[in-house]
Amino acid sequence: MSWPWLSAFFVTQLIEVPIYLACMHRQALPERWPARFLIAFGASAFTHPIVWFVLPRLELSYWLYVAVAETWAVGAEAFYLGRFGLRKSLLWAFVANVCSAGLGLTSRELFGWP
Repeated sequence: MSWPWLSAFFVTQLIEVPIYLACMHRQALPERWPARFLIAFGASAFTHPIVWFVLPRLELSYWLYVAVAETWAVGAEAFYLGRFGLRKSLLWAFVANVCSAGLGLTSRELFGWP
């Protein structure tokens, strides 16, 4: 596990988990808070390592990689969240990933991180 990945994963979770928690709260899915948190955390927990460790092996240009990675993350997270009954899961996955990717790309441009 690398520091750049771990720090980016932490920031991703810091941004995406509250978004997913808010939409699950509005829909009362599931009823118990710990289950909501685990579902919200799980969405990025399974897509983020693939974005960081698998997709770079495709050796795509930077912006093509970003497009493929974000498309993968949105689609996979929407499917995952939909399996838990979340309505409009594609919209919510898109919103969460636009927020986290936008902050990540901005941070990379301004500070060279992650």
